[in-house]
Amino acid sequence: MAQTTTATGLPKGFRDADQGWPELHRIPHPPHRLPFLGDVIGASRRTPLQDSLRHAPALGPVFRRKAFGKEFVFVWGARQVADLADETRFAKHVGLGVANLRPVAGDGLFTAYNEEPNWQLAHDVLAPGFSREAMAGYHPMMLAVAGRLTDHWDGALAAGRPVDVPGDMTKLTLETIARTGFGHDFGSFERDRPHPFVTAMVGTLGYAQRLNTVPAPLARHLLRGAARRNAADIARLDATVDELIAERRASGGGEGDLLDRMLATAHPRTGERLSALNVRRQVITFLVAGHETTSGALSFALHYLSRHPEIAARAAAEVDAVWGDAARPGYDQVAKLRHVRRILDESLRLWPTAPAYAREATVDTVLAGEHPMRRGAWTLVLTAMLHRDPEVWGADAERFDPDRFEPAAVRTRAPHTFKPFGTGARACIGRQFALHEATLVLGLLLRRYRLVPDPAYRLRVTERLTLMPEALRLHLERRPTGR
Repeated sequence: MAQTTTATGLPKGFRDADQGWPELHRIPHPPHRLPFLGDVIGASRRTPLQDSLRHAPALGPVFRRKAFGKEFVFVWGARQVADLADETRFAKHVGLGVANLRPVAGDGLFTAYNEEPNWQLAHDVLAPGFSREAMAGYHPMMLAVAGRLTDHWDGALAAGRPVDVPGDMTKLTLETIARTGFGHDFGSFERDRPHPFVTAMVGTLGYAQRLNTVPAPLARHLLRGAARRNAADIARLDATVDELIAERRASGGGEGDLLDRMLATAHPRTGERLSALNVRRQVITFLVAGHETTSGALSFALHYLSRHPEIAARAAAEVDAVWGDAARPGYDQVAKLRHVRRILDESLRLWPTAPAYAREATVDTVLAGEHPMRRGAWTLVLTAMLHRDPEVWGADAERFDPDRFEPAAVRTRAPHTFKPFGTGARACIGRQFALHEATLVLGLLLRRYRLVPDPAYRLRVTERLTLMPEALRLHLERRPTGR
């Protein structure tokens, strides 16, 4: 296994900005920088991403922040982000936050370093698992899990209780990826508390986030108790996945899902297979990434729909027209929900649940003709700010408006201005899976319910490497024509 830490205690691959940006002094930073501590005045350890969004408009499309001796360069301007998408000069960088997940996911698809061979091997072996044929096979299982959600919500409606949107979307998406990818049922909707896998997952994501906000030399002392809990959380994730794999091996195989591909499929050209350790890492990657981001996207979409009843009514009318009297919509009928899909895209624009991605220069170069970068220099693309760039999205970029994704509007925008799934060769392999699942679920919920917000609620966003609305509760009303 590749070494994942350096002698400084920082994950392998971390390079301070001054090592890669020869003219770093030209890049603005927040005012009132303190020696050693850096740009910490007014900063929040709980919401570092939202802190950066607040600084971005004043500092411009390329800026830097420093905390406890670690300096980062952020990019959000559309022109600069488009340049970073050039795969001949830039590649994915496993940034500090992602590298902190290496003890959990190792060289899985999301956390592997570019030089590690397993990410390409796994990508090539698993890509057919996201083909149109494979997706159509997952559709009935997605419907079955969605039925468990609506049963749960029907119970809340009958009892006059609000629904816990983030909690229920997490249950839904965990069960969906577990069932479709690995033939496993966590029983999430039958539990009063989150499944231990979810609790452990949230713990590891939270710990990775905390590591970013503590000086590296002090982390082992300040986070001693948290590190013990993190080790226990990782052990829980490993044990859960090992049990799942053992069940599959004992059964002699499933029905050609992702786990079957991991265990039995050789690379089509080289004949290589994934090692047992890498199979575990890929399963953890898919279970975590395959539900954490989609649950956030659905939660934000439901929040905005509850606050914009006219948009929700238009979407519900589309569902009624497209699906008609069909008790169970077919696979092809989901793609016809174009307005529902635009609602999802607009929610991902305002709050991309994976809110940033890192890019690394593979050659000495100049970013957008302005900022020299040495080979190995890296930057963090603030997707959530790129999606608010007024030069691209207009002066009302903060306003929720799904019509921004009407085909005519999309054609007027430059490439690389909407990046909720990352960019390049290592963009999210499961994006079509996530979009089909989320569009299907929104369609089913809009067909069945009216969403009633709490007038006192104000959107608060929780950060744990991914984004999620905090404490979002909605009341439901049954639509007269709802199924």
